[in-house]
Amino acid sequence: MKLTMKMNTKVFKMTFASVYPHYLKKVESKGRTVEELHQVIEWLTGYTASDLNQIIENKIDFETFFNEAKLNPNAAKIKGVICGYRVENIEDPLYQKIRYLDKIIDELAKGKALDKILRE
Repeated sequence: MKLTMKMNTKVFKMTFASVYPHYLKKVESKGRTVEELHQVIEWLTGYTASDLNQIIENKIDFETFFNEAKLNPNAAKIKGVICGYRVENIEDPLYQKIRYLDKIIDELAKGKALDKILRE
């Protein structure tokens, strides 16, 4: 699937608040906790649970979310396919970061051990 600028722009302008409930539902339905969700998000972005609450309250979009994040230096170790895209081959840096987040949340929901997800 070829990414288009229109697709990217739509995703970039989505608010984190609009997607967060889906992340939470996905992991909780598989027996994982909100604390684990926050742990993997904090590992990737540097945002604490308190930061996430502010981001949600202020309806921050994904572009701003990742522009202000402190991306973990080990994020490039995230590999694999999510939503039909091989994350390590995504050329747009912002879109790649969004898919990194999707990938680690998917791994959490699938029961992968936290130490494996956090790639330390």
